[in-house]
Amino acid sequence: MSREWWLLLILLILNLSIVIIYLVWNLLIWCRENKPAVIMKAAVMLLCPVIGPLFLMLGFLFYKLFMGQAMDLEDVIFNKEKVETFMHPDEDMEKNMVSIEEALAVTDKGNLRTLMMNVIRGDYSQSLSGFLMALNSDDSETAHYAASVLQEVLNGFRVNVQRMYKAALEEDEGQKQRCVELIEYMNPILEQHVLTEIEQRSMTERMDETGDLLFALDQYGIGSHIYEILSMRNLEAGQTINCQKWCDRGAAAYPDTLVSYKCRLKLYFETKNRTAFFAVLNDLKQSEIMIDSETLEMVRIFM
Repeated sequence: MSREWWLLLILLILNLSIVIIYLVWNLLIWCRENKPAVIMKAAVMLLCPVIGPLFLMLGFLFYKLFMGQAMDLEDVIFNKEKVETFMHPDEDMEKNMVSIEEALAVTDKGNLRTLMMNVIRGDYSQSLSGFLMALNSDDSETAHYAASVLQEVLNGFRVNVQRMYKAALEEDEGQKQRCVELIEYMNPILEQHVLTEIEQRSMTERMDETGDLLFALDQYGIGSHIYEILSMRNLEAGQTINCQKWCDRGAAAYPDTLVSYKCRLKLYFETKNRTAFFAVLNDLKQSEIMIDSETLEMVRIFM
């Protein structure tokens, strides 16, 4: 037998010895790996002499060097409440969204109906005044879409207001929070003026009653935006006495905020009370509060 054959035979014997040692170690002594994995690795080493053992050995060394080290989990957050997920906008959907005013400007009936349906697919809760305009559309189907949306939203609004107002009258620890929730729920609908004049006034009175209840519960814990809501909705409903009441309460609770001044300025602007308007304006000028563009526009018109 030549020298090459002897070397090959010795290599096969060594490879077989390594396979046997590996099997004995892992199946009888170490017993850490599962049996199928051990048998598969032994088969690779037996069928691929030298290459098989080297491959498995190098894989084990790479794992120990790079993957087997302890991971630094200091910056990893497992509490889901602390994770803030940023969702990318749906560009395909946004491309099909148009404002209700733009939809009504389209004269072609087919395109008008398509645009109206795209508006309805989106969040139309802030566009109800536009649907009110669409009721006068020459296209009967467009007017039907608008009427359906308004009827659905307003019916749900009436039911929810009745339910939430009843819950707000219940005297317990959560009464104050329920009053705030009712006022904040009613405001987006009332400020769009989609109800009839009588119902708008009635709902405003319901909101005002809820505000009085909230004021009696905790007059110092009411946010400035609640005073603004109650003042403006009463003013729009023609309830100037109630508006004055909330303006005075807001000014007493938040004397150093622009909101308290703006509410009074708007009230005196609408009632054409020049003396009171310029008295409040003078107080605003003497304060350190920055005047916004809306206030400047009121002053310019009233001058």
